[in-house]
Amino acid sequence: MLKNPFSGLTKHEWLLWSISLIIVTLSNLLTSSLEPVTFAATVIGVTSLIFVARGDVWGQILGVIFSILYAINSYKFRYFGEMITYLGMTMPIAVISIITWLRNPFEKGRNEVKIHRLSRRELLLMMILAISVTVMFYFILKMLGTANLLVSTISITTSFLASYLMMYRNSYYAVAYAANDIVLIILWISASLKNPSYSPMIVCFLMFLVNDLYGFVSWKRREKKQSMKIFDEVL
Repeated sequence: MLKNPFSGLTKHEWLLWSISLIIVTLSNLLTSSLEPVTFAATVIGVTSLIFVARGDVWGQILGVIFSILYAINSYKFRYFGEMITYLGMTMPIAVISIITWLRNPFEKGRNEVKIHRLSRRELLLMMILAISVTVMFYFILKMLGTANLLVSTISITTSFLASYLMMYRNSYYAVAYAANDIVLIILWISASLKNPSYSPMIVCFLMFLVNDLYGFVSWKRREKKQSMKIFDEVL
């Protein structure tokens, strides 16, 4: 039975989530025309990251919903790379991650996932797949006439690395997502110059960047605590 994810939030996590929520909400309300899908995506997105930072499977569940909403937004602006990435890779991997996280709790009865360090084989596989995905999608996106082709391709690479690391419950997922956030900020700045109603997506990914950096710090702390507890149990 999954616990209420809000019940375990610390004071600074409540503060980070509240500030993120206020900022993305204001960014949506201050645009000339409120886009319901954009608004829902930004709110669900920043909420999911708070739970992911805690290693809570609810973050993955909300991540599936965010992927669908974000793909709709990307389709509207012909960011086919983003649409394909989130529907064809990020969302399916989030679904798989829900399963792997539920199967690998750190302690029974808690939502916190057991953090995993990649083996050399897993690391090598990640690099081979990342290169393959990048090359393949570059030509697919070029054929589809994707806007900002080079940046969109880089976004796919960083998204894949983040999703792979997330699925394997590795702390460095947050570093890959932070890199992806920077790429997406660039993409949506370009989109907003043509249509200001997309400007909330810039704010959304700025807040994603802050939350992902917090996520990395949080996971490294949890990784250390988990290692120490396992070491104590062995002794």
